[in-house]
Amino acid sequence: MIYLDYQATTPLAPEARDAMLRWLDGPDGTGFGNPHSPHRMGRQAAAAIELARDQVAALLPPGGKVHFTGNACEAINLAMRGSGGEGGTVALSAIEHAAVYETARLIGPWHELTVDDAGLCDPAQDFPPDTRMVCMMQVNNEIGAIQPTIEWHRRAKAAGALFLTDAVQSAGKMAVTGADFIAISAHKLHGPKGIGALWIRDGLTLDPQVTGGMQEGVRSGTLSPALCAGFGAAAKLAKERQPQDKAHIEQLWNRARELFSGWTINGGADARWHGNLNIRREGLDVNRLMSECRNVMFSAGSACASGSGKTSHVLKAIGLTDQQAKNSIRVGFGRYTTMEELEQGANAINAAAEAQGL
Repeated sequence: MIYLDYQATTPLAPEARDAMLRWLDGPDGTGFGNPHSPHRMGRQAAAAIELARDQVAALLPPGGKVHFTGNACEAINLAMRGSGGEGGTVALSAIEHAAVYETARLIGPWHELTVDDAGLCDPAQDFPPDTRMVCMMQVNNEIGAIQPTIEWHRRAKAAGALFLTDAVQSAGKMAVTGADFIAISAHKLHGPKGIGALWIRDGLTLDPQVTGGMQEGVRSGTLSPALCAGFGAAAKLAKERQPQDKAHIEQLWNRARELFSGWTINGGADARWHGNLNIRREGLDVNRLMSECRNVMFSAGSACASGSGKTSHVLKAIGLTDQQAKNSIRVGFGRYTTMEELEQGANAINAAAEAQGL
């Protein structure tokens, strides 16, 4: 099988797997200790978690602390719900992940910030004077648009609002810019599924949304040393390999643009993470295409919304019609994608599209 769906998840790095095994049972069978227990096994597990916390924090700005969560969705909810205070409006871009926009709609009131046809959100636009939080993802999961988060952070601060960045698609790939809260996920940077993190700027507090033992200060629940260690190892590797990974992805991007030259790109090509190629072809039956390319793993849109039957809100926000959005696919590649795999996958997709008479 050829895997071209890096925005949905990434392959587990061998280094992350090796780091996890020690804390599943360990060579001497003592790696399963509860990291919140005071005995020797517990202290050893706790030390592994603190090392992982430092490794993940190295991907993020100074002046804050990493709190482990079950996933990035939980991290986002913790920041948005836990900072509610006296109420106020939440402003968010029109192409935020469902974890942000569905939460904003539930906790209300909320204000949608428009984007252009490249998916970029202009920091000059207005938002309500009672805005308490601005939410802006750094890299969009569907079209790869890289937002001007530095400028948006300044706008939020000037208005007295908090700033939340969804850095799920950017952490480990580029510098994550300043914010009050940053949400990330291990499995999007070659770590394990089932663990994420919320970075909280020093001096800020949140109301816990999961109460109990409060093991993470703002969150309750026994931490998994294995998941934390895997996350930490993946973060360390991502930081070390960042220039190498970026250069590899640029080569893949340039070749992918050649291979899919007969397609129309969705979003801009410049202010974009080049591991994301969202493209369309008029009249394309995407379900048939995916059925005929069963050995090529790509996406018809965001994996989180697959099967919902809903037209992508991201593609609609950048000006596509419902039909154009339904004629679109997303091809994602990264560290472990070979040029041969990309070429074989693209050839299979193109052949299946041409078999539809396109």
